[in-house]
Amino acid sequence: MKPRITVVTIGVDDLEESLRFYREGLGLSTEGIIGKEFEHGAVVFIELQSGLRLALWPRKSIAHDSGLSLGATSPTEFTLGHNVSSKAEVDAVMDQARNAGAVIVKPAQDTFWGGYAGYFQDPDGHLWEVAWNPQWTVQD
Repeated sequence: MKPRITVVTIGVDDLEESLRFYREGLGLSTEGIIGKEFEHGAVVFIELQSGLRLALWPRKSIAHDSGLSLGATSPTEFTLGHNVSSKAEVDAVMDQARNAGAVIVKPAQDTFWGGYAGYFQDPDGHLWEVAWNPQWTVQD
């Protein structure tokens, strides 16, 4: 298998609320909700970087499409990592997330691996890590 992940889809309970959080709160670019004309088709696509999109799709629609039962959620199943170029930028993104309505799970702080990071949860409990890693160069 070649590494060609082009969409990361996260399940949401309220598509309108999630759209507001990501578009208005975090300032991410999206055309909004598309696919409303299809049963279980309403979805939001957010362009992250060249060739990669974040999709917001109702959990019920994911369950229907996959054939799996809708189950309990856990914020520790996975994290979404947002790497930035400085400690100050970590703090700025964490403040922006808080102002957008995110729950700050772990305030930004120095890490054991030499970086600086914090965690927040979006309205559906998805866990985001905002990190500055002195070993990585972030492309803008």
